[in-house]
Amino acid sequence: MGLMTIGFVGLGSMGQGIVRRLLAAGRDVVGWNRTRARAEELVADGLRVADSLPELAREADVVFSMLTNAAAVEAVVRDALPGLAAGTTWLDLSTIAPDESRAIAALVEPTGGVFLDAPVSGSPATVAAGQLSIMVGGDRAAFDAVEPVLLDLGPKVSYLGPQGSALVMKFAINLSLVVQGMSFCESVAMAEKAGIEREAAVDAVLKSVIASPMLGYRGPMILDGRMPETPFADVPLQQKDQELGLRLAQELGTPLPFATLANQFLTATAAAGLGEQEWIAAYEVFRRLGGSS
Repeated sequence: MGLMTIGFVGLGSMGQGIVRRLLAAGRDVVGWNRTRARAEELVADGLRVADSLPELAREADVVFSMLTNAAAVEAVVRDALPGLAAGTTWLDLSTIAPDESRAIAALVEPTGGVFLDAPVSGSPATVAAGQLSIMVGGDRAAFDAVEPVLLDLGPKVSYLGPQGSALVMKFAINLSLVVQGMSFCESVAMAEKAGIEREAAVDAVLKSVIASPMLGYRGPMILDGRMPETPFADVPLQQKDQELGLRLAQELGTPLPFATLANQFLTATAAAGLGEQEWIAAYEVFRRLGGSS
């Protein structure tokens, strides 16, 4: 895609990282955040800050949003509608239910714009490394037009099908991610109780055939002093995604026994007073269950 302006709504830790990647790629980016100070943190990197959502929509050829839930996405889309023009493509990177995404897409359609669900798989570390994975659902022609912009963020861009398809896939991945994380926690807890140093156990896992990109950056967090001060995804945030996925599976009539059990350990992690930490803090729950002090 040639010269264009990108609008970005939602400048939390992930959003800020994505905007920095876009700016580093030479993109013209205008941003808006409910807390304006978060947007202004990026001015030195080249971000232009919009005073309102309609202003951002009027300037942008492509709009990205990355927000906490469907209510927030719907609110910003409704506020931006007066500025949206025909031909504008809105990519929502948020993790919301597929039916919620389709309902929001219906709000955009009368403007002549296109709303795509485009959830991501990764973390701030993945974004910084230029390895973000992006899945897209919705109008294929709109996806083809914006794919070059998405490739600025990472080489792993997938078109999944009609509106909502990418969100279905995001839930499938997230459910598996938490299952893997819990399996990692219980395995290392067993090794540690058997007398293997925790650091050595984590290192062995990360050198084994069960290693994954997610364990590569999240696994070491269970070591003393390595838990991030600002979580990539704390327990409530991860459990929100988990429960949306479990609800979708129930609607589809698909059994998810392992994901259901993994979600119970997220509940246990919160009950243990660790909810504000990165969700891999579930490791401590497994240690306590095994009788480790």
